[in-house]
Amino acid sequence: MSWPSGVRFLGFSSAFLLLSSACSSLPPGQYAIDTVNVRGADAVSASDVEDRLATEDSPKFLGLFRGFLYDYEIFNRATLQRDLARIERYYRARGYYSAHVRAGQVIPTSAGHVRVEIVVEEGQATVNRGLSITGTETLPAAAQAAVRTAALLELLPGKPFDEDQADKCTKAAQKALTDVGYAYAKVERDSLIDVVADVADTSLTVVPGETARFGPITIEGLDPDNGGPRKQEIPEAPLRRAIDIKEGETFSTEKIDYASQALLDLEVFAAVRITPDVSNPATRVVPLKITVEPSKLKQVRFGGGVEFDELKTEVHGLAGWEDHNFLGGLRDFSVDFTPGVVLYPTRVDNFTTPDRLFPEEKLRAQLKQPGFLEARTEGFIRPEYNVFPLLVENKPAATDPVIGYREFKGGVGVDRTFFKKLYVNLSYQAQIETPFSYKGNLDPDLTQLVILYPELTTRLDFRDDHNHPHFGFYLSNDIQVAGGFLGGEAKDVKIQPEVRTYLPLGHKVTFATRASLGFLFPALSSYGQTIETSLRDPVTPENRRQRVNDIETTLFRGFTSGGPTTNRGFPIRGVAPYGIVPFLNPTTAAAQAAFSCIPNSKNYAGDGHCGVPIGGFTLWEFSNEVRFDIKGSLSAATFCDMGDVSPQELGHSGAIRLDHLHLSCGIGGRYDTPVGPIRLDIGYRIQPLQVLGYKSEGAANAADPTNGIPAQPLGIPLALAIGIGEAF
Repeated sequence: MSWPSGVRFLGFSSAFLLLSSACSSLPPGQYAIDTVNVRGADAVSASDVEDRLATEDSPKFLGLFRGFLYDYEIFNRATLQRDLARIERYYRARGYYSAHVRAGQVIPTSAGHVRVEIVVEEGQATVNRGLSITGTETLPAAAQAAVRTAALLELLPGKPFDEDQADKCTKAAQKALTDVGYAYAKVERDSLIDVVADVADTSLTVVPGETARFGPITIEGLDPDNGGPRKQEIPEAPLRRAIDIKEGETFSTEKIDYASQALLDLEVFAAVRITPDVSNPATRVVPLKITVEPSKLKQVRFGGGVEFDELKTEVHGLAGWEDHNFLGGLRDFSVDFTPGVVLYPTRVDNFTTPDRLFPEEKLRAQLKQPGFLEARTEGFIRPEYNVFPLLVENKPAATDPVIGYREFKGGVGVDRTFFKKLYVNLSYQAQIETPFSYKGNLDPDLTQLVILYPELTTRLDFRDDHNHPHFGFYLSNDIQVAGGFLGGEAKDVKIQPEVRTYLPLGHKVTFATRASLGFLFPALSSYGQTIETSLRDPVTPENRRQRVNDIETTLFRGFTSGGPTTNRGFPIRGVAPYGIVPFLNPTTAAAQAAFSCIPNSKNYAGDGHCGVPIGGFTLWEFSNEVRFDIKGSLSAATFCDMGDVSPQELGHSGAIRLDHLHLSCGIGGRYDTPVGPIRLDIGYRIQPLQVLGYKSEGAANAADPTNGIPAQPLGIPLALAIGIGEAF
């Protein structure tokens, strides 16, 4: 097909104009800054120093190209001089009073471009030597100990004296008193710096005042529209119940902090401010004024999305509705409906026109009752009904059946947050899985699966930020006990603890780790024998029914790994014991047309070609990631993930297989949005480090077919993961 010459010229001109507008140019006589390096910064992070400079590197588009889309940073000598003074002041604030900036060198790198180098002589740090506290002698022993402990935690002896930490020390000592009733307490700090001995002595002078009690509580801001047509009815009674502070109780800023968080947890306010009135110490009564900024009580959501990966391609819509004051009392009721369709058999490595459309849907509702049983406990009911195809094969044959499940799941329980850090959720869960056929005949041995279990989930969160953690740690654990006197086909105990840590390597660089273990203990009379002892055995008429029951139950209860939040070099469920699944791939075509996956046939291709990921009973995962900001909302990360899922339960040989690394490393980009960063990660499976002692996944599979061979798009052992929010 040929285009008119005018069209070709227009397209060329448009592209030229676009590139011209995207590329920045330098003003005459000016110099672009390629890089800014700080040398000699050892005790204080060089990146922390650079973050405080007005002289900055010119940003790179996608971390590669300067001057494209982003303007160059222009060198200014006066700005550099102010930066040198700013660095010295920053060092002194961190306790390095003899620090000097020895030189600021400007080195040409090419025509119109320079590199700036700043050399720092840090000198000796001034360290904390002594902390004295006066004015607490008349206080109870417990209050004295609380003040001293709080102060020392912020100003540790032997550590470099830091002005910011010294201010935190003062505030911490004062809060230790206001937490236990001393509403009018005042604390003043005096720090003496000995620049010869390089030590700092800090003294706190405390005026505790009298203890006080809470006075009347008033709430303002519930009617932001002044009674107009958009007036929102937010009742006061559930607010006062959530506040859980009674007039006449001993004053405590800790109680005020908890009350503020409890109001925010109701999800009806964009902002909450609680102001104690300490202007009249003579009364020893502290009234509270609570100012709130209501958000919309009713919300409607619409959207959609596309999933395109190694297992399937699907498109879906989203419709949701939420009422934060359902039937009054600030009950929260929400409904989300996600209809979709799977384009079968279109996949990443099978990009063909779909010949089948499989409808699917997710329908989820939730009712939350605040103040259930007591002020800070929330009761909830969470039913859902889902219909979906079970797609776990990465190379299904045209003759393979496709089964689906009609799934009812429901949970009822309570949750509560303690001390703003510890979250506890106790619930009873019911799960009913009913198989049906999307394509082909339904396997006669498949039956409805009923799973019933109580569940206890706990989370301890000490991260500085939930969406963009830079420092801190996070602990969680989940325990489920299925079957027994509770009923249901599955009888087991399932435990999965997890720990995440975050360490700042600089102001814009974070080192994050995640480690998780999983233990599933199935009762032998319930299921699991096939997975643990005979997954490699052929399917026979005698073992078929038990094999189908074991595999179906394990598909819903067992552990798997792989995907956007675990091992990013693998597709979802890619790390798991593999085996023949009679109801999924009885006639799957193998790599060569001459082979088949009909067990016991003379041209049977073998488990290595025919197995699909099922699930296992013991899991370990370990991920490391370095995250760094690039410019504005754009950031990036490098990562390495590893882990394994074993077909053996803990206590049996081969349960925790540390030689099965399944190591994948890669890079990713993030773009920050109001709902969290949109994340794209590409992970590559490093072949010699999948199962130690084998050079590739194929070699490991030949030795033990239960290792399986995950999907390899375009013949490359990698996976593409897209998600919202950080991986962990």
